[in-house]
Amino acid sequence: MPLRHKSAQKRARQAKKRTERNKAVKTVIKSSVKKLVATKDKATAESELKNTTAILDRAAAKGIIHKNKAANKKSELAKRVKKLS
Repeated sequence: MPLRHKSAQKRARQAKKRTERNKAVKTVIKSSVKKLVATKDKATAESELKNTTAILDRAAAKGIIHKNKAANKKSELAKRVKKLS
């Protein structure tokens, strides 16, 4: 069904922009997490954890992911890094 009202058309444009932006941020999160999980060296993993934590915090602040999801993911990754020798 075509959008007949100007406001509906604008909303559709905005939703499309937001979706693209959110997708891009989620992709960055996923790739950062994968990179951290693949790391075997503790020193490298700690610096990666710092970067990933910042990315997760930024996404949570912008409302792209829920703040509790970010906290859970950070906790999980910190545990994984701590296990490394």
